[in-house]
Amino acid sequence: MNTDLSPRFRAAFFTAAQDGSASARLREAGLHGSLGEWTKALTTTVVETCEAVGLRASAKGHELDLLPVPRSEYLALDVTAFAEGPRRWIYPTLIAELENQVNPDFIAYALWKVLAVRAGLRVVFCYRKEREAVGELVSYLNQEVVEALGVAARAGLEGETLLVVGTRGEASTFPHGFFAWFTLERNSGRFTTLY
Repeated sequence: MNTDLSPRFRAAFFTAAQDGSASARLREAGLHGSLGEWTKALTTTVVETCEAVGLRASAKGHELDLLPVPRSEYLALDVTAFAEGPRRWIYPTLIAELENQVNPDFIAYALWKVLAVRAGLRVVFCYRKEREAVGELVSYLNQEVVEALGVAARAGLEGETLLVVGTRGEASTFPHGFFAWFTLERNSGRFTTLY
Protein backbone atom coordinates (compact mmCIF):
# COMPACT_ATOMS: atom_id res chain seq x y z
CA MET A 1 0.00 0.00 0.00
CA ASN A 2 1.22 3.47 -0.86
CA THR A 3 1.17 5.21 2.54
CA ASP A 4 1.77 8.67 1.12
CA LEU A 5 -1.33 8.59 -1.12
CA SER A 6 -3.62 10.33 1.37
CA PRO A 7 -1.54 13.52 1.84
CA ARG A 8 -0.74 13.65 -1.89
CA PHE A 9 -4.43 13.26 -2.71
CA ARG A 10 -5.40 16.00 -0.27
CA ALA A 11 -2.80 18.44 -1.64
CA ALA A 12 -3.75 17.65 -5.23
CA PHE A 13 -7.43 18.08 -4.38
CA PHE A 14 -6.86 21.60 -3.09
CA THR A 15 -4.93 22.45 -6.26
CA ALA A 16 -7.66 21.03 -8.50
CA ALA A 17 -10.40 22.72 -6.48
CA GLN A 18 -8.64 26.06 -6.79
CA ASP A 19 -7.26 25.87 -10.34
CA GLY A 20 -8.99 22.94 -12.06
CA SER A 21 -11.49 23.05 -14.88
CA ALA A 22 -14.48 22.90 -12.48
CA SER A 23 -13.15 25.12 -9.68
CA ALA A 24 -15.46 28.11 -10.30
CA ARG A 25 -18.52 25.85 -10.58
CA LEU A 26 -17.53 23.97 -7.42
CA ARG A 27 -17.14 27.18 -5.44
CA GLU A 28 -20.44 28.68 -6.64
CA ALA A 29 -22.40 25.47 -6.11
CA GLY A 30 -20.96 25.15 -2.60
CA LEU A 31 -21.82 28.73 -1.73
CA HIS A 32 -25.41 28.37 -2.94
CA GLY A 33 -25.95 24.81 -1.73
CA SER A 34 -26.77 23.66 -5.28
CA LEU A 35 -25.96 20.05 -4.53
CA GLY A 36 -26.59 18.61 -8.00
CA GLU A 37 -24.16 21.10 -9.53
CA TRP A 38 -21.79 20.63 -6.59
CA THR A 39 -21.64 16.89 -7.32
CA LYS A 40 -20.98 17.43 -11.03
CA ALA A 41 -18.17 19.89 -10.35
CA LEU A 42 -16.81 17.74 -7.53
CA THR A 43 -16.73 14.69 -9.82
CA THR A 44 -14.53 16.53 -12.29
CA THR A 45 -12.36 17.85 -9.46
CA VAL A 46 -11.85 14.40 -7.95
CA VAL A 47 -11.02 12.88 -11.35
CA GLU A 48 -8.46 15.65 -11.95
CA THR A 49 -7.07 15.01 -8.46
CA CYS A 50 -6.65 11.31 -9.21
CA GLU A 51 -4.83 12.12 -12.44
CA ALA A 52 -2.55 14.54 -10.58
CA VAL A 53 -1.42 11.75 -8.22
CA GLY A 54 -0.80 9.34 -11.10
CA LEU A 55 -4.04 7.37 -11.07
CA ARG A 56 -6.52 6.76 -13.87
CA ALA A 57 -10.10 7.36 -12.77
CA SER A 58 -13.55 6.37 -13.89
CA ALA A 59 -16.65 8.37 -12.97
CA LYS A 60 -19.91 9.53 -14.50
CA GLY A 61 -18.89 11.37 -17.66
CA HIS A 62 -15.33 10.01 -17.38
CA GLU A 63 -15.25 6.56 -18.97
CA LEU A 64 -12.13 4.52 -18.38
CA ASP A 65 -10.83 1.80 -20.71
CA LEU A 66 -7.99 0.55 -18.51
CA LEU A 67 -9.78 -2.68 -17.53
CA PRO A 68 -11.02 -5.19 -20.12
CA VAL A 69 -14.57 -3.86 -19.60
CA PRO A 70 -14.70 -0.06 -20.06
CA ARG A 71 -17.00 1.76 -17.63
CA SER A 72 -17.85 5.17 -16.29
CA GLU A 73 -18.58 3.74 -12.85
CA TYR A 74 -17.11 0.51 -11.52
CA LEU A 75 -18.73 -1.35 -8.63
CA ALA A 76 -21.48 1.30 -8.57
CA LEU A 77 -18.97 3.70 -6.98
CA ASP A 78 -18.91 7.35 -7.98
CA VAL A 79 -15.14 7.39 -8.58
CA THR A 80 -12.84 4.39 -8.94
CA ALA A 81 -9.16 5.02 -9.64
CA PHE A 82 -6.38 2.64 -10.57
CA ALA A 83 -2.63 2.58 -10.80
CA GLU A 84 -1.67 0.96 -14.09
CA GLY A 85 -0.16 -2.47 -13.71
CA PRO A 86 1.05 -5.46 -15.68
CA ARG A 87 -2.28 -7.33 -15.52
CA ARG A 88 -5.57 -6.67 -17.23
CA TRP A 89 -7.65 -6.98 -14.05
CA ILE A 90 -6.30 -4.69 -11.37
CA TYR A 91 -7.86 -3.68 -8.09
CA PRO A 92 -8.77 -0.09 -7.24
CA THR A 93 -6.16 2.06 -5.59
CA LEU A 94 -8.70 4.72 -4.63
CA ILE A 95 -12.47 4.77 -4.41
CA ALA A 96 -14.74 7.69 -3.63
CA GLU A 97 -18.40 8.35 -3.04
CA LEU A 98 -19.72 11.86 -3.61
CA GLU A 99 -22.92 12.04 -1.60
CA ASN A 100 -25.11 15.09 -2.16
CA GLN A 101 -28.07 14.04 -0.01
CA VAL A 102 -28.63 15.97 3.20
CA ASN A 103 -30.14 12.97 5.01
CA PRO A 104 -27.37 11.54 7.22
CA ASP A 105 -28.46 7.97 6.42
CA PHE A 106 -27.50 8.49 2.77
CA ILE A 107 -24.07 9.65 3.89
CA ALA A 108 -23.86 6.69 6.25
CA TYR A 109 -24.70 4.41 3.32
CA ALA A 110 -21.89 5.96 1.25
CA LEU A 111 -19.44 5.35 4.11
CA TRP A 112 -20.69 1.80 4.66
CA LYS A 113 -20.30 1.16 0.92
CA VAL A 114 -16.67 2.31 0.69
CA LEU A 115 -15.74 0.42 3.86
CA ALA A 116 -16.97 -2.76 2.18
CA VAL A 117 -14.51 -2.43 -0.73
CA ARG A 118 -10.79 -3.17 -0.67
CA ALA A 119 -8.76 -0.11 -1.71
CA GLY A 120 -5.66 1.75 -0.58
CA LEU A 121 -7.66 4.94 -0.06
CA ARG A 122 -11.41 5.26 0.49
CA VAL A 123 -12.95 8.74 0.44
CA VAL A 124 -16.47 9.94 1.17
CA PHE A 125 -17.33 13.47 0.15
CA CYS A 126 -20.53 14.99 1.52
CA TYR A 127 -22.02 18.41 2.18
CA ARG A 128 -23.39 20.37 5.10
CA LYS A 129 -24.73 23.88 4.60
CA GLU A 130 -23.18 25.24 7.78
CA ARG A 131 -19.83 24.28 9.27
CA GLU A 132 -21.44 23.98 12.71
CA ALA A 133 -23.34 20.87 11.50
CA VAL A 134 -20.16 18.96 10.61
CA GLY A 135 -19.38 17.72 14.15
CA GLU A 136 -22.85 16.27 14.59
CA LEU A 137 -22.54 14.42 11.27
CA VAL A 138 -19.12 13.01 12.15
CA SER A 139 -20.44 11.78 15.53
CA TYR A 140 -23.40 10.16 13.79
CA LEU A 141 -21.15 8.35 11.30
CA ASN A 142 -18.84 7.18 14.08
CA GLN A 143 -21.74 5.78 16.07
CA GLU A 144 -23.86 4.33 13.25
CA VAL A 145 -21.30 2.99 10.78
CA VAL A 146 -17.84 2.73 12.29
CA GLU A 147 -18.98 1.14 15.56
CA ALA A 148 -21.04 -1.37 13.56
CA LEU A 149 -17.81 -2.70 12.02
CA GLY A 150 -16.63 -4.05 15.33
CA VAL A 151 -13.07 -3.95 16.61
CA ALA A 152 -11.71 -6.94 14.65
CA ALA A 153 -13.08 -5.81 11.28
CA ARG A 154 -11.94 -2.25 11.86
CA ALA A 155 -8.44 -3.39 12.80
CA GLY A 156 -8.32 -5.51 9.65
CA LEU A 157 -9.16 -2.66 7.30
CA GLU A 158 -6.45 -2.14 4.74
CA GLY A 159 -5.72 1.34 3.52
CA GLU A 160 -7.02 4.64 4.79
CA THR A 161 -10.51 6.10 4.96
CA LEU A 162 -11.15 9.83 4.64
CA LEU A 163 -14.32 11.81 5.21
CA VAL A 164 -14.43 15.19 3.47
CA VAL A 165 -17.31 17.48 4.37
CA GLY A 166 -17.92 20.44 2.09
CA THR A 167 -19.66 23.50 3.46
CA ARG A 168 -20.38 27.04 2.39
CA GLY A 169 -17.31 27.92 4.41
CA GLU A 170 -15.63 31.25 4.10
CA ALA A 171 -15.75 32.65 0.59
CA SER A 172 -12.36 34.31 0.95
CA THR A 173 -10.59 31.03 1.77
CA PHE A 174 -11.89 28.73 -0.97
CA PRO A 175 -11.12 25.88 -1.22
CA HIS A 176 -9.42 25.46 2.18
CA GLY A 177 -12.24 27.03 4.19
CA PHE A 178 -14.89 24.98 2.38
CA PHE A 179 -13.72 21.46 3.17
CA ALA A 180 -13.26 19.76 6.55
CA TRP A 181 -11.07 16.64 6.34
CA PHE A 182 -11.21 13.68 8.71
CA THR A 183 -9.37 10.36 8.80
CA LEU A 184 -10.66 7.15 10.33
CA GLU A 185 -8.41 6.03 13.15
CA ARG A 186 -8.65 2.25 13.16
CA ASN A 187 -7.49 1.91 16.77
CA SER A 188 -9.98 4.33 18.30
CA GLY A 189 -12.73 3.73 15.76
CA ARG A 190 -13.28 7.47 15.36
CA PHE A 191 -12.88 10.02 12.65
CA THR A 192 -10.34 12.63 13.70
CA THR A 193 -9.64 15.99 12.10
CA LEU A 194 -6.83 16.34 9.58
CA TYR A 195 -5.06 19.68 9.69
